[in-house]
Amino acid sequence: MKFLTSQLLYFFQNRTARRNVKVLIKFILVLMLLIMVYSFIFHHIMAIEGREYSWATSVYWTLTVMSTLGFGDITFTSDIGRIFSVLVLLSGIIFLLVMLPFTFIQFFYAPWLEAEDKARTPRSLPKDMKGHVIMTNFEAVVLALIKKLKQFNTPYAILLNDQQKALELFDQGYKVVLGDIDDRSTYERIRADQAALVFFNQDDQLNTNGIYTLRDFSPKTPAVANAENQASIDIMEMAGANQVFHFTQMLGGSLARRVLGVSMKANIIGQFDQLAIAEAPAMRTPLEGKILKESGIRQSTGVNVVGIWQRGEFKVPTPETRIGSNSVLVLAGSRDQLERFDQEYSAFSVSMDPVLILGGGRVGRAAAEHLQDNHIDYRIVEKSQRLAKGQEKHIFGDAAELEVLQEAGIDRAPSVIITTNNDNMNIYLTIYCRRLRPDIQIITRTTLDRNISKLHQAGADLVMSYASMGANAVVNFLREDKELMIAEGLNIFRLAIPGFLVGKSMQESKIREKTSCSVIAVSSKEDMIINPLPDYVLHQGEEIILIGTTGAEKRCMNYFESVRSSPNI
Repeated sequence: MKFLTSQLLYFFQNRTARRNVKVLIKFILVLMLLIMVYSFIFHHIMAIEGREYSWATSVYWTLTVMSTLGFGDITFTSDIGRIFSVLVLLSGIIFLLVMLPFTFIQFFYAPWLEAEDKARTPRSLPKDMKGHVIMTNFEAVVLALIKKLKQFNTPYAILLNDQQKALELFDQGYKVVLGDIDDRSTYERIRADQAALVFFNQDDQLNTNGIYTLRDFSPKTPAVANAENQASIDIMEMAGANQVFHFTQMLGGSLARRVLGVSMKANIIGQFDQLAIAEAPAMRTPLEGKILKESGIRQSTGVNVVGIWQRGEFKVPTPETRIGSNSVLVLAGSRDQLERFDQEYSAFSVSMDPVLILGGGRVGRAAAEHLQDNHIDYRIVEKSQRLAKGQEKHIFGDAAELEVLQEAGIDRAPSVIITTNNDNMNIYLTIYCRRLRPDIQIITRTTLDRNISKLHQAGADLVMSYASMGANAVVNFLREDKELMIAEGLNIFRLAIPGFLVGKSMQESKIREKTSCSVIAVSSKEDMIINPLPDYVLHQGEEIILIGTTGAEKRCMNYFESVRSSPNI
């Protein structure tokens, strides 16, 4: 009943709907007048033929003829009567069988369905809603972001101004609100002043307008945006954004940092106070082929290997874990310790041949800029003549053609970066490049997380997800100082040392064995001890900083909670 009331309220408050109902009523009145006229003429002609029928029968005959039912129980015998019957039949076809259904659907049924859809789609959030994240579009980054927000039990809402798209997402179970990003009343209805964050991910102009409108309503609500162009970052910040990301530039840089270039160094991918987290590909370094305990990494540099990526799968290493050519080490340490790691284990003079970049779009150009800043030569293969024209290091052509790749130097290149925004094309090119050069390093991007495993199976050594990278950036801003997501499914988080661990050494705590999370630092008010030794004793008031997958983090939380509640402790 409540739903029907809201639907009726919307329907009759809408000016177009009221106008449509008036048109429909006028048509029905004209049709009723026509039926009355035909009934009167029927009655008169029958009287001429010497037959008498009631007025109810006159209406009955008129409706059966106009609707083409024609039961045949009442017929005229005169020519004038038969001509009149034909006239009634033809007008009935036009008015009853053609115009009435069209008019009813056009001016009542279709607007009623639209009113039903709009009544079903929420236009506001509950008044007590707070601590929620608002997103202004639905795309790959938002899809990944929603999954991460659910991990932290953080409520969210997707703000859309497209009725059909909003209804489709609402029917799929997403929390959707219908409204305009540049309307101040929208932010009032979605409780933006009580939100934890508003994420603007439309085009640059609309983002700027939305940020400015939000600031007019709520000066303090944190606002984060994604910029399509580098020049828009300053404008959005002037409009009131707390943080503006440039995801394509970030992705291009992340891809370029992982190539086999002039030197292979540990690439810092996250910072947690003084603690730095880095990734280091093992391919063509002194570490390739060794087991972890033989590498001597911790003894010589102080750096701790807290994880290993093997073709997209994160593993907690043991002393017997073998470092393969496709392994990417996840390292934890201070910046000084990571510099010592670079000096000890980096591979130098891997190749002086240009790195291949397949795709000259925004991500490809960002990767090229990063390579150039690091004095690494490159060639971009681009099939758009507009993007390739006049560019010295661009090869115009289709990367799926062997002649084009040979011209770009596929036979000599140490690495190839595949940067198109089409996941299907990236899988295709990955398979092709792997067949052409089994020994080449292939780094590729994906827009959707579900294609990460497919790209690894196709032959990619490293895969960077646009969606996960963007979602991680937003979550890290939201949960600053609480948690840091450094890669898909890999988190750094801090916990206060529980009472049952106070006085125990790191070795005695057995946190790694119990939870699969590694303790990478112990923090106190005065200092942070990075990679504490096994005999380090935990003290009251300290915090431990751990790294682990999302599943391992949950196990860690559950383990600590179960031990706290145990009567034996």
